[in-house]
Amino acid sequence: MYTLQTNPSGTRSITITEAHLQTIEKYALFQHLIDSNGIVDESVLDKLKLNVRSLIASSEANSKDLLDLCIDVIYHNNMKAFGLHQLILLYIDWERRKEVNAHE
Repeated sequence: MYTLQTNPSGTRSITITEAHLQTIEKYALFQHLIDSNGIVDESVLDKLKLNVRSLIASSEANSKDLLDLCIDVIYHNNMKAFGLHQLILLYIDWERRKEVNAHE
């Protein structure tokens, strides 16, 4: 479990689990999410929300993992652009650590 700071002052946070990170990886939610300027703002968060909504709507299979990610993280009251940026950084670090562990 990871605690993710969602605002610059550190007064708000969200708990992220391995399952959340695995769901992000499974559905490649961060792939092509950020524009070439590299800025994570509210429009990027809105784009993520729309992408996830679309995946859930078009999914014929059980998408409980996506629903859990939505409830626990993406649509959480504390999730703002700052929090999404922190989540992306956490995901990148998680991916790197996973690769290192796989090569050991």
